[in-house]
Amino acid sequence: MPIIEVNMLEGRTVSQKRAMVAAITDSVVATLGVPPDSVRVLIREMHPEHFAVGGVTKAQSAGQAPNA
Repeated sequence: MPIIEVNMLEGRTVSQKRAMVAAITDSVVATLGVPPDSVRVLIREMHPEHFAVGGVTKAQSAGQAPNA
């Protein structure tokens, strides 16, 4: 049973996430030869303040971070 974890920032729509899950499932089925109902996809969404690149959070770089 393949388990795929996707970590991404908050903000995608439900339809975008559903389309991504379907595409991931199709790809895993095609490449691993497993049935679709054996594929598990976990989506972990992070607040932009909880992800940083180069010492700067994504909230800071997008101008969304509070000053405190």
